Amino acid sequence: MRAVVTRVKEASVTIDGTCVGRIGVGFLVLLGVGPEDTEREAEWLADKVCGLRVFEDEAGKMNLSLEAVGGKLLVVSQFTLYADLKSRRPGFSKAAKPEVAEPLYEKFMAACEAKGFVVERGQFGADMQVASVNDGPVTLLFDTDKN
Repeated sequence: MRAVVTRVKEASVTIDGTCVGRIGVGFLVLLGVGPEDTEREAEWLADKVCGLRVFEDEAGKMNLSLEAVGGKLLVVSQFTLYADLKSRRPGFSKAAKPEVAEPLYEKFMAACEAKGFVVERGQFGADMQVASVNDGPVTLLFDTDKN
């Protein structure tokens, strides 16, 4: 699995003009699933993301966790994180098929919720418009193949 995690002041996802997910302080997570990924990767990644300490403490140091700041997550499926960029037109054959990817996308979010976090979400496979007010900016990349 691959994730782009951005610390945000706020973020939202809209489908056909309707806001389907919105958070204030927290993480916008763009989540891609590879064909070899399993529930193990989803749980590992949820643990890493939910445990990040990248919010500033009173001394201005990145030391506080999502839990400490009362943050939420907005998770958006993003198969393009597995794009093959060898040519000018990306290929997506390295992304998991929807029948594999969607249950793992759901598993990731369920694992975050099981840790006590509020998780807002996009809609798997939908054409979405994502808006965010990045904080910092702080953006981190995760790849379970490289852990």
